[in-house]
Amino acid sequence: MLSSVRSASLTFALSRQLSRFGPSMEPGGTRPVESAIRTKLTQALQPKHLEVLNESHMHAVPPGSESHFRVLVVSPCFDGLSLLQRHRLVNEALKEELSSCVHALAIQAKTPQQWSSDPKLAKSPPCLGGSKHDNTMAEKLKAGQS
Repeated sequence: MLSSVRSASLTFALSRQLSRFGPSMEPGGTRPVESAIRTKLTQALQPKHLEVLNESHMHAVPPGSESHFRVLVVSPCFDGLSLLQRHRLVNEALKEELSSCVHALAIQAKTPQQWSSDPKLAKSPPCLGGSKHDNTMAEKLKAGQS
């Protein structure tokens, strides 16, 4: 009983956080989370190249969700920094989104020199839980609703 209450409480809390952003992947719809990510990374890191991909559709989330993202940031700000330091800069720029509506963020942070020698976005790794291809996900979602 306690675990079902906790699960329902967690589901409610997450849906409240996401509800302020509303549907976003509808044709002609707005994408407020994606826009915020793009704006904040541009302001903080002055990227030479930026890609923001909403990968929510690959996960067991409601249609129109903005909860799973992949970003590619190519910035001179990364020169001389370790990969960990680069990721920290990205995370710092997006701390509000990461603490509220973004559930997963895959980061590629490259210097302009690295980008010029290998200009491609890596593919996302397979989802290990919550994927639309997870046969047990429907049961997990049902259990969270009861």
